Amino acid sequence: MSSQQESNWPSWKIALAVGVPIAVGGVGYYLYKKSNRPIQDSSNGEPLTARKEPEGRPSTGRSQDETQDPFTAATKKKNEGNAAFKKGKYTEAIEKYAEAISLCPVDYKQELSTFHQNKAAAYEKLGNNEAVIEECSKAIEYNPKYVKALFRRSRALEIMGRKSECLEDMTAVCIMEQFQNATSMVFADRVLKEMGKEMAAERYKNRGPIMPSVLFVNQYFASFTEDIVSRPLTDVERANTESGYICGRLALESGDLERVIPECTREIEAATSSEQCQTQKTETVASPISDVPPNYLSAAYLLRGSLHLLQGKAASARPDLDKVIEMDIADVKLRVNALIKRGSLHMQEQRADEAQADFDYAVKLDPQNTDVLHHRGQLYILLDKTDDALKDFKECMRIKPDFALAHAQYCYSVYRQAFSRRDAIETRRAMAKFEELIKETPNCSESFGLYAQALSDQGDFDRADEMFQNAIEVEPDNATQYVHRGLLCLQAKQDIEESVKLVRKAIEIDAKCDFAHETMGTIEVQRGNLVKATEHFEIAINLAKSEMEMAHLFSLKVAAIAQANLVKKYGITTPTFGPAS
Repeated sequence: MSSQQESNWPSWKIALAVGVPIAVGGVGYYLYKKSNRPIQDSSNGEPLTARKEPEGRPSTGRSQDETQDPFTAATKKKNEGNAAFKKGKYTEAIEKYAEAISLCPVDYKQELSTFHQNKAAAYEKLGNNEAVIEECSKAIEYNPKYVKALFRRSRALEIMGRKSECLEDMTAVCIMEQFQNATSMVFADRVLKEMGKEMAAERYKNRGPIMPSVLFVNQYFASFTEDIVSRPLTDVERANTESGYICGRLALESGDLERVIPECTREIEAATSSEQCQTQKTETVASPISDVPPNYLSAAYLLRGSLHLLQGKAASARPDLDKVIEMDIADVKLRVNALIKRGSLHMQEQRADEAQADFDYAVKLDPQNTDVLHHRGQLYILLDKTDDALKDFKECMRIKPDFALAHAQYCYSVYRQAFSRRDAIETRRAMAKFEELIKETPNCSESFGLYAQALSDQGDFDRADEMFQNAIEVEPDNATQYVHRGLLCLQAKQDIEESVKLVRKAIEIDAKCDFAHETMGTIEVQRGNLVKATEHFEIAINLAKSEMEMAHLFSLKVAAIAQANLVKKYGITTPTFGPAS
């Protein structure tokens, strides 16, 4: 499962540095809250949520001599334009607003901005978006913080396909409204997601393979308890250097990851071109634990597909996994592992039905396989099928009582179910069960980490921090635990310096930890270090394991860039948290 959990707040809002501690990865997002009173539009004193059209109340002007005062004459034309607008006579309204603009003295900047904005509103009704942009731009020249004009120009820019400019305007609107206007928030969120998706589609399609760190790869394979391709090699197997698969395994073991795929390919090419292999495939099980002369074809496909998967190359991984799944004569453990990995790929791509089908088929092939039950349980959690998840986790525990991670997931699922139902008694029982679990599984970092998240939910931050420290002590090379602890520092103590220190430690341990770079980017935005933020987001983008993950990261980067541009253009900033460095 991903390190990052769901939040009710869009992640781009976090990236806009609303000046509060954030916590990602199970701790949740904690955002800066300001007054709930209606935000006032500086142009006319009305709440922003109103946005009435056309703008400006009827007025007799500032002079009592209406025949000679230009402003009074301009106001009269504006009022006539408003009347025409309300009758749906938009062309006539535009003419009246134009007359008002020509008559109005240049020192009446507030009124001129309103006249141009009203003219833009009429052009919008006629579908003339170029004119809308032009008139709104003139309004903003007179009043740079004119929210209504920025909002209208943003809509027109989106229609014209100028999404970066659209986002800048809408970002300015959200900041000026202190993130309290739902319409603006939804608009900005949609544009960011669209931009992130478009950018990710292009980058993901054209990028080369990115090999994750040795630490990450080792942790990935260690997460499977019944995976044949990661089991220890025998002395006899180690001596078989003629086999590409064995050489690939040795390369994996030594951390020479770049050699694994070529060696597996050598095994596959030799096996598929050999007449002996063709005969053997009809007579023996194609697995590395066969009693006959070893045929590693299915294992080589699985190992190569796994590395492709870790590189984020789904298009290359899927055919290899398909091959193993379709090999009826392959060892069932290999086929089930391939189904788990293909199912996980479907989960990444948000194809829950296909993931469910793969996991269900894997359980049918090997009902006692705890790896598939554990992964299917995680899918059920994502689908909010907690009761089904608990059944799978419980079955894991029955089959393999020492499967600590299954125990941890079971405890956390029970806790989340009770907590979401606001069942205080069951929540306390779940927390007590966690206390028992950490005593029973002192060497399982996930037990401490999940308990820390539950404690954080309960507001017991000191105890949560203690649990994260225990998790780090058990698994000091697990970079994500440092990130989680750093985020807790923000949430509990608003200690951004300690948080930065911990996340930097995570990056020191694993420079390819995308979660750490994403989190550091978000923190740097909060500190006002927008250039550093975009650098970290870009690193995380290059490390993304899926197109969907990449789209999310692009949205964060684009949001940071939009804010940086606003600082240059208008001097608009959000409150920063902690000193910039």
